[in-house]
Amino acid sequence: MANSRGGLGKGLNALFNDNETNISVELSEDLPVQEVEISQIDRNPNQPRKTFNEESLREMASSIATYGVLQPLLLVKTEGDRYLIIAGERRYRASLLAGLKRVPAIIRDFTTQQIQEISLIENLHREDLNAIEAAEGMRELMENHGLTQEEVAIRIGKSRPYVTNTLRLLQLPKEVTAMVRDGSLSPGHARTLISIDDKEYLISLAKQACQKKMSVRELENSVRLYFIRKNIPQGPKDQQIMPLELRELVNDMKRVFATKVKVKGTKNLGRFTIDYFSEDDLNRIHDLIELLKGYKNY
Repeated sequence: MANSRGGLGKGLNALFNDNETNISVELSEDLPVQEVEISQIDRNPNQPRKTFNEESLREMASSIATYGVLQPLLLVKTEGDRYLIIAGERRYRASLLAGLKRVPAIIRDFTTQQIQEISLIENLHREDLNAIEAAEGMRELMENHGLTQEEVAIRIGKSRPYVTNTLRLLQLPKEVTAMVRDGSLSPGHARTLISIDDKEYLISLAKQACQKKMSVRELENSVRLYFIRKNIPQGPKDQQIMPLELRELVNDMKRVFATKVKVKGTKNLGRFTIDYFSEDDLNRIHDLIELLKGYKNY
């Protein structure tokens, strides 16, 4: 059974070494392996990983056809003498390609929450998930089981900032998350774009970053230029002009808090608005303020 930090023991952790090749692993003696009819095995519909490299699957299938499956699947028994894949979907897919009728497997009992946690842990530990798939898996854990970001971080063995920064990617338009999903845009590039409040420009800038192969630093400069231009008054000349220092302050706040910040008023009187999208987002902003207070006291 998975513990609070996702430590599944030496035996189960060995099952997560699901590399691109067909390799053998050492398992503890308390994990008996048995042969299971491949026709009785079902894929996990909640598997966080949605994409599989076809070439690597064919290579693994060729190895399996020659040597058999050297690493057992991890399954849980379901109704009607059927089994659900918890770990090893790539081996399962490759075994189908190789024409196998039976595969080696370890059968264990897990709760619904444990199944979801283990599936996410397996993929994160092997770095098989793209950032959007990882974020969606974390969000499902929170929504389906009422976990906070801190609790998700503990269960999957990651830091809270990692969880927070990954989840923030889901705030982006679907056109941009699709770029992250297919690998054309890195998570670092995507996070740089989050503070832009103009959806069409955000998508356009993301496309430019891909086409021009911009570095994260170059993209940050483009985002900074966007906010400078955005704060140039477009109305009548007698309209109150926001001082340069105030515009720079707003831009700095957007970068520090990594969210949308608005200001209304002048250098003498006005109002700041800082957006947040969840309780955990609010806690993150609070933590930043506490950190800044600590520097001031120091």
